Amino acid sequence: MAEVDELERRRAALYARLAATGDFRAGSINETYRRCGKPNCACARPGHRGHGPRYLWTRSVGGRTRGHQLARGPELDKARAEVARYAQFTALAEEIVEVNEAICEARPVTPAASEPPGQGAEKGGSARRSRAT
Repeated sequence: MAEVDELERRRAALYARLAATGDFRAGSINETYRRCGKPNCACARPGHRGHGPRYLWTRSVGGRTRGHQLARGPELDKARAEVARYAQFTALAEEIVEVNEAICEARPVTPAASEPPGQGAEKGGSARRSRAT
């Protein structure tokens, strides 16, 4: 049981770190440059990378990409920190899952107190229902 106690202490420490993660957001921030399309603009010259940089936060939601242009300075710094904290959040969540799996494996098997003997999961499936037509 000492192993389970140690794993539970580790899980509690991970939960405390998770609670201290702060604000976070999923996605990524990309720096882009673009050409304006004006033939006399400097960006139209060969080798010029275009106007920019522009910063775009994007995230995929339900198979669609959602984005938001970020202003340089405090807004960009804030978004970068939030995206970095999301990476911390996902790493902590993975660690918590691993520790919980270890706890589940380390706990001894005991009969369920709420089930009378012989009343465990039985094979049988769901009852058939007929459709009213």
